[in-house]
Amino acid sequence: MLPHLDRYRAFLPYPSADVPASAEGPLKGLRLAVKDLFDVAGYPTGCGNPLMLAASGIKTTHAPAVARLLSAGADFCGKTHTDELAWSLYGVNAHFGTPVNPAAPEHIPGGSSSGSAAAVAGHLADIALGTDTGGSVRAPASFCGIWGIRPTHGRLPLDGCMALAPSWDTCGFFARDGETMEHVANVMYDVDAHPLKDPRLLVPQDMLDGVEAEGRRLIETAIEHIEHRRGKLKRVNVYRGEREAIYTAFREIQAVEVLGVHGDWVERYHPPLGPGIAERFDFARGVTREALKHSKERRADLVRHLEEIIGSDGVLVAPVVHDAPLRRDDGPAKFDSYRHDAMKLLCVSGHTGLPQVVFPLGRVHGAPFGLSLIGPKGTDLSLISLAREISEIVA
Repeated sequence: MLPHLDRYRAFLPYPSADVPASAEGPLKGLRLAVKDLFDVAGYPTGCGNPLMLAASGIKTTHAPAVARLLSAGADFCGKTHTDELAWSLYGVNAHFGTPVNPAAPEHIPGGSSSGSAAAVAGHLADIALGTDTGGSVRAPASFCGIWGIRPTHGRLPLDGCMALAPSWDTCGFFARDGETMEHVANVMYDVDAHPLKDPRLLVPQDMLDGVEAEGRRLIETAIEHIEHRRGKLKRVNVYRGEREAIYTAFREIQAVEVLGVHGDWVERYHPPLGPGIAERFDFARGVTREALKHSKERRADLVRHLEEIIGSDGVLVAPVVHDAPLRRDDGPAKFDSYRHDAMKLLCVSGHTGLPQVVFPLGRVHGAPFGLSLIGPKGTDLSLISLAREISEIVA
């Protein structure tokens, strides 16, 4: 992507290299953007940090996820911005700047797959690769008014991609519409081993209770439309009164895993770290062995509980985040509190490894606001197909 054409600042201004695609394939004619965590031959992989960029060198092979899309005919159009080390939710990078949210320019684009979401929302790319550890595909999809998926954990390859917290890391992707999402999914996935045949739609009431008033009204209206077509939806509780404990478990387990991946690098090189990143490493160092043990027990309890609720055919019609994306000029206190509230919703599928598909629902406070489906493990293709059906009902 030539810099003067990148009106949303979605792409890294790397010198252009030749990245051939297959002459034919199901994705022929679709422009592909790739988050700068994945290796693309001919380019460095900067991971949103100047020192990592300096040490990267030019990669000689594609990450398998990239190669799969190129082999299907997708045309590579550039590498996209990411939050530093992919460890944030806003799309704000202290070193390389913040992409513009094409759907709401006064609001943040969301991260860490910020550039990928902005490129798709702004029609600079048709499809884009991202990663989702804590919410890094799902939040920007909601913020930018596009489609995105966090896949079943471990189902799509992450070779040739920077690790963050391995038991949470996933390879996700974006598109502007459900039909294109399905085309990409048919390339990325093998068939579902146990496809959804007659799914039970469920409303996670305690997740919905965590949504601010305007967004909650929007979701409740959507549920009414769904019930008009499919009958009454059962209301269930996900947290069992332990919302804060489950969120704390997410913070502690993820932070310790990040420290295990990047802690030695930080100690050895003392890299420049933007606001919030250094503090998260400090938090990770303070997590005790006993606290980590309790957090892993809470995570295991949640997994068992969700498996009982969802079984092989249950699908949660769930909020993505609790409110509209922040405005770019909101102060530090709002940014800090927003992250905590959003992560209480986003951590559910992360804890459990379940797939979650996000699609546009409407606008809240003038900015996009998404809805999602969370389904059983391994039902990713079925879930995208169901999301297409639901999105048409609530449109």
